Amino acid sequence: MKRCWLSIVIVFGLALSGFAAEKVQPVRMGCGIMTFDTVPGWGLGEDGKSVLGSTHGGVVVDKAGNVYTSSSLGVFVFSPEGKVIRRFLGEKYNNIHDLEIRAEGKDEFIYGARNAAGEGIKLHSETGDIVLKLGIPTEEESKLKLTKWSPTAITVAPNGDIILADGYASNHIFKFDKAGKYLMHFGTKGNGLKEFNTAHGMTLDTRYDPPRLLVCDRNHTPKGRLLHYSLDGNFIDEVVTGLGMPTSAAVQGDYVSVPDLHGRVVILDKSNTIVAVLGHNADPATRVNHNVPQDKWIEGIFNGTHGSYWDKDGNLYVQDWNISGRIMKLVRVK
Repeated sequence: MKRCWLSIVIVFGLALSGFAAEKVQPVRMGCGIMTFDTVPGWGLGEDGKSVLGSTHGGVVVDKAGNVYTSSSLGVFVFSPEGKVIRRFLGEKYNNIHDLEIRAEGKDEFIYGARNAAGEGIKLHSETGDIVLKLGIPTEEESKLKLTKWSPTAITVAPNGDIILADGYASNHIFKFDKAGKYLMHFGTKGNGLKEFNTAHGMTLDTRYDPPRLLVCDRNHTPKGRLLHYSLDGNFIDEVVTGLGMPTSAAVQGDYVSVPDLHGRVVILDKSNTIVAVLGHNADPATRVNHNVPQDKWIEGIFNGTHGSYWDKDGNLYVQDWNISGRIMKLVRVK
């Protein structure tokens, strides 16, 4: 398969500054079956400005195609066309670092890892009702003396067990049952083969049977990597190394999208070969940079990608780590 190491960029209007959103032209990026067009202005308010507040979070898509993203203000829900249809705001919902979505019976629930608040939460996707909170495991439960707990990633096993990564503190990964009871933990901080140096992102890798955990070891020296672990916490293998700073992962079919804080999204196939790189930022002044204001955004160029998710049609939604609050829709070119 042909590989694309850089984005294919066709730009007619670059920065959003001084342009109405409708005057900015789409940018094409990617390679082969992983080619995408941006949707200029997607998710912006009627005034052309972001409604999100600072973004340092995740993205998920429900069965109806609605897009959920988290920010400093809370959780915003957009229609596929980019209009806000509901929002869950305030202290209970703000600063969710990572999101997962799961259908349970007739309902869908959002699972969130809140690093600053030191908790995992589960909330109803339509009502916003919080139905479960995961606090710091006690020393009696875990045999650990945890003085700090700062969860960064969350996912859910097929049987409903909840897996929460303490990526900004101990770097242990904790497993709870569906009712929130502590079951076990694994991993520790370090740069060894079976250690994590910021277990920043995590998802259920359904490309394998049985499914396994795909963990983003963001700050591993010399460069970030992805790892596979069993759902019981047993190390399987290094998936890929040298990724920069991988922040999260989202699986659809045989493909995985991996946002990199260096300002790009890497797409891997089932052999874990890089088949496309999207939105590559070649400017060291604006990549890994939270403080790029909206008037300095460039269509098709990312600044610090943090979350991504696929819809049923293979389109991608990507969130930047950004002071003004940035989320982008990438439409898959058929």
